[in-house]
Amino acid sequence: MKKGLVGLGVIVIVIVIIGGMLMSSYNKFVTLAENVDQSYAQIENQLQRRLDLIPNLVNTVKGYAAHEKEVIASISDARARLAGAGTVEEEATANAELSGALSRLLVVVENYPNLKADQQFTRLMDELSGTENRISVARRDYNDQVAVYNKRVKQFPGALIAGMTGFDEKQYFKAAPGATEAPEVDFGGNG
Repeated sequence: MKKGLVGLGVIVIVIVIIGGMLMSSYNKFVTLAENVDQSYAQIENQLQRRLDLIPNLVNTVKGYAAHEKEVIASISDARARLAGAGTVEEEATANAELSGALSRLLVVVENYPNLKADQQFTRLMDELSGTENRISVARRDYNDQVAVYNKRVKQFPGALIAGMTGFDEKQYFKAAPGATEAPEVDFGGNG
């Protein structure tokens, strides 16, 4: 009878140890997933800040460059696409489109020396530049968190636990296709 109790005690201890390990691993996945979500929220926070700055910038430029409607329209369209993006991939693509439209705006601004000297325009450009830097840092931090999480999801024994509990790989915030190529700038004044 003592051998049976000892055997049963060993089995209970092994089950408790395995259960504790599973629970600890599950909790680690929860923590890592929350870190990814929190980092993504910071990207969204900075993108929203940029979206909020753009109408002021566009309105300032409109006063000086009324005939540059195409550039202003492309910024408005890209801003709307970014605001309506639903996935990380859609948001990254819309972000790249908006960045390209803002680059075209800066080319237009070169044709208006009074605009470049305008204090409101200068302040908005400084704020926008700072926001762009914060977006870059937030994307890097997000991708770092995704890397840690995805490694845990792919490595053994995490892969087993992730599969059993529904933790899937997260998407990186990637640059849109063609983002590595320099934009074509036309100073011919065709605006």
